[in-house]
Amino acid sequence: MKSVTDETFNNDVVIRSETLPVIVDLWAPWCEPCKSLTPILETVVAKTNGDVELVAVNIDENPQIRQTFQVQSIPAVYAFKDGAVVNGFMGAQGEDAVQEFVDSLRPTEQDAIIDNLLAEGSEESLSEILLAVPDHVEAVTALATIFVDSGRVDEALALLKRIPESSETRRIEALARTGDVPPEEIIERLESLLEHVTENDEARKEFVDLLDVLGSESEEANSFRRKLASKLF
Repeated sequence: MKSVTDETFNNDVVIRSETLPVIVDLWAPWCEPCKSLTPILETVVAKTNGDVELVAVNIDENPQIRQTFQVQSIPAVYAFKDGAVVNGFMGAQGEDAVQEFVDSLRPTEQDAIIDNLLAEGSEESLSEILLAVPDHVEAVTALATIFVDSGRVDEALALLKRIPESSETRRIEALARTGDVPPEEIIERLESLLEHVTENDEARKEFVDLLDVLGSESEEANSFRRKLASKLF
């Protein structure tokens, strides 16, 4: 079991949990119930054969983590998936309770089927996922992209309404409105539109769409966002 510190928590727990579930065991050397719970956690997690990871945090040595969880008593156990806490409990627990807790984090048979269909990535496989889980985010965005690429814009936009807005849904919607423009042409077009964004609503909408096509992490997009802000404000 890995020991996690204030400095390593983000990488070892938050980011790692985007790949597989991570259980965080908050303990301290003076905590007697911790001494009985931790071996149970280790035993049960070991049975998952790598489906779940277990890390330990000594709260006496890591005040930032203690503050983050607002620890009132220990042992305290939290489960992370996809970068966020999804479950937890406080106090010593027996092996049956710990087993149930850990099992709830493991992939189900349906999860495995969905992973295989996502990996296939065809219109048919993605549609099959959405029959079972209509608001599956990855399947929706992947299928909407296929629709946009094949010119089925209305179908793509309708499909995206099933899931919350995000930078990825905005990117796909922008692609639907602007078409598949090569990156170098996007930059040229943004330069051209920049002169008209203050007085022309359509130019401003197209400008924002092209920024979304470039993506939220694009340095060019961030540069043009600053230029847009200086024009408007």
